[in-house]
Amino acid sequence: MHLLSGGAAAAVVQGVQAEFEKTTGSPIDGTFSAVGMMRDKLLGGAPCDVIILTKPLIEQLIASGHVVPGSARSLGLVKTGVAVPSGTPHPKVQTRAELHAAMSAAQGIYFPDPDKATAGIHFMNVLKALGLNESLQSRFRVFPNGATAMAAMAQSQEAGLIGCTQVTEINYTEGVDLVDVLPSEFELSTDYTLGICTAAQSPEQALVLAQLLAGPASASVRKQGGFEF
Repeated sequence: MHLLSGGAAAAVVQGVQAEFEKTTGSPIDGTFSAVGMMRDKLLGGAPCDVIILTKPLIEQLIASGHVVPGSARSLGLVKTGVAVPSGTPHPKVQTRAELHAAMSAAQGIYFPDPDKATAGIHFMNVLKALGLNESLQSRFRVFPNGATAMAAMAQSQEAGLIGCTQVTEINYTEGVDLVDVLPSEFELSTDYTLGICTAAQSPEQALVLAQLLAGPASASVRKQGGFEF
């Protein structure tokens, strides 16, 4: 079972993997990274039975014939948040001014790819709106996706670190704390949606996996990580 997914859903897949493999006898070969990168892999011919991206990207893939019409199912909405290494002070980030101050004070700012990752694209636009995208550029620590960005921040020995990505990738990463979601004017809620690929080698098993990922079997894992549904 080949699966391509945005990093925000990695823990959800891991949460149902044992049940899926027990039920079907098939292992899950999952790849997780920025949604744009995962879309490009599918379009480039990578084998894929189930794909999890943002709702608009899944709709585009249905329109282009890569995802089966009617197979889309939402895993829930995921907000974008601010994180710091565990055990370090939590700055105030509830207003534009507070977020500006927190980012300006940071010595390192960790976030996902600003070209391919949903949260990275959005956060770069937030930095531009705050007028910080050029002045703080030397402090940017950019990674392929939010999970790798948060893991790197957790392991860093630098002081004064802050990060921004999907709240799921923050909550699922040991060693970092969710400070808060972005201020309301910068809020981003992403609908992570799965689809069954038209080129799926095992469409029946893909349907089983889809039901596990979007159904009651994964509800507690999704809620714990920050999915809202």
